[in-house]
Amino acid sequence: MDNLYYGMKVKSSKRRKRRKKGPVLLILMLLAVAIGFGVYFIVNRINEKSTEPPNLEVGDEPVILPADSEYALAQQSGAYYDPDLAAWVNADLDALDGQNDSGVYGLWTQPKPTETPTVSQVPDEDEEIWMGDFVDTRERVKAKGIYLASSLINKKLDDAIALIDRTELNTIVIDIKSDAGYITYRMDNATAKEIGACTDTISDIGALIKKLKEHNIYAIARVVTLKDPVLADRKRELALKNKDGSLFRDSSGLAWVNPYEDEVWDYILEVCRQCVEVGFDEVNLDYIRFSTDKGMSNVDFGPKAEEKTRIEVITDGIRRICEDIKPMGAFVSCDVYGAIISSSVDARIVGQSYFNMAKYLDYICPMVYPSHYGNGYYGLDYPDTHPYELVYHALMDSQKVLYMLDPEENKAEVRPWLQDFTATWVTHHLKYGKKEVRDEINAVYDAGYSQWFLWNAAVVYSEDALEKS
Repeated sequence: MDNLYYGMKVKSSKRRKRRKKGPVLLILMLLAVAIGFGVYFIVNRINEKSTEPPNLEVGDEPVILPADSEYALAQQSGAYYDPDLAAWVNADLDALDGQNDSGVYGLWTQPKPTETPTVSQVPDEDEEIWMGDFVDTRERVKAKGIYLASSLINKKLDDAIALIDRTELNTIVIDIKSDAGYITYRMDNATAKEIGACTDTISDIGALIKKLKEHNIYAIARVVTLKDPVLADRKRELALKNKDGSLFRDSSGLAWVNPYEDEVWDYILEVCRQCVEVGFDEVNLDYIRFSTDKGMSNVDFGPKAEEKTRIEVITDGIRRICEDIKPMGAFVSCDVYGAIISSSVDARIVGQSYFNMAKYLDYICPMVYPSHYGNGYYGLDYPDTHPYELVYHALMDSQKVLYMLDPEENKAEVRPWLQDFTATWVTHHLKYGKKEVRDEINAVYDAGYSQWFLWNAAVVYSEDALEKS
């Protein structure tokens, strides 16, 4: 364009010469436009292809690994590729019509950086304020905590308390209802007694709570919810079943309960109540989601599943628990997959909507373990080798999603789970220790949050990554 404009300023003799070149310039311009459209079409096509899952084979990367399992390290050889699950995910991708780029747990492609909540997530201005009459007199604690597994409570309790006393830690998350469905003390719960779920792992729950309070430790009861082989095996009418009537079992052979059955939520709620009554400050709900293990596409959830989506039934269960537990003076938190923050595909599959859950919970706890993100996620070649960057990007996504919530109504505080273990099953991994754990903690602060938990199933934590008390 500059040349043509300049040509209008020259003398007439030169203008006559320019006319002779006119057809050539016109052809060149048309050719440039055609090339431009061609490049645009090719780039667009590449982008469309990037939303399609790869044709994985057994043993290929990426693989699907349990993200919130106490036995994640032991299950490292249990990665699988299930064609049924892949077909199911493809159906979800088609239904979403390009709203999101990522697949199961974001393993395939990076989420769109500018993605905003869908129309269904935008708050209804006419909606009645939830628990509007609730007067909250509870005192909040900025929790910095560690996890204590049920199998190690007696062996590791004193060490954990001593670590908390020496460092900036002030919180402990203790298994009360474990991944295996057992309750770690003799809870006064009719259903738990009926199915034989109670154990003597904690011989005196009152003494344990008293000991924690003497050390000014904020006590959280971890309650595993829908992964419950004890309840599923002994009350089969509440279990997930395959279409042929047999019990669904995950890759570890464990049965799950059906979230569409009201009695399941009755049991979970009663367990939570009992935890508050014995003195826990908070109830932490884990595995409050649908299983993602092999064969889920063959599960029959029953007629009630036609009435509610997965996200709706999980969100309704959380709301019910919060309505009951908050007035008792305790807090309610929930563990969620980190990938659901930005992936509506993942959210629909597991039934966890970050946005909707945060409308009811006191705390939402995304598991942003770098080892559980696929290569290339957030533009990181090998996420496990970039602990700061992965955690920072995930939590900045959290800020974007929760920004849409009405500040005058309930809005969960964010308290992420951080990785304090070495993911030896990941091809490109780091040995996690002082630097890596501190990098994660600093990323939490830089993303605008102030609370965090450390996870290590073996209860071996990097003390040198923590500030002294």
